[in-house]
Amino acid sequence: MLVKIEQIRDAGLKVNERMSLELLGAALEGSGFRATEPLSVTANLRKLSGGVLVEGSFTTRVVSECKRCLTESKLELPVSFTINLVPESLVRGEGLLDEDELEEKDRGSGESGGSFALDDADEEVFDGKVIDLEPIVREQVLLSLPMNALCREECRGLCIKCGQNLNDKQCGCDTKFVDPRLAALKDIKIQG
Repeated sequence: MLVKIEQIRDAGLKVNERMSLELLGAALEGSGFRATEPLSVTANLRKLSGGVLVEGSFTTRVVSECKRCLTESKLELPVSFTINLVPESLVRGEGLLDEDELEEKDRGSGESGGSFALDDADEEVFDGKVIDLEPIVREQVLLSLPMNALCREECRGLCIKCGQNLNDKQCGCDTKFVDPRLAALKDIKIQG
């Protein structure tokens, strides 16, 4: 998914690319999610203030284990993103930052590695000649994944006593939980 900067005309450039199932699988490795089909990515690239504005969208289809009932759940995640790509030459060349200042900025000004200025949240630096959309799309796929997958919002989960899937049928177990440390107190009668 490489785009040369000279391919982008004044009116912009529309790109339709596919990310293979293998590349998508590699991006999702270790996440607990598995891709079911390749991605079709649509992106519009426009030159803007010396950089390139990338507006893209795709829908990723994945499967994962439901957090509540442990059945396989299929998810369809629509994603749209906007990223401002700034060439290294613009960051370095305008005298805004020298080599040491650029490294300091990359390190987050001495703070933790995840620190960044809020204005830079949607900015990424590229070499100024070629834009590789693949890492951008991989990042957006990972950002779109939910923390916990559910087969459906109203999933009832598993019985805490016998393990029956409560979406299929009720099990009849007494679901009142009594902390064993306080079990002796349940028989106390208070007279008033």
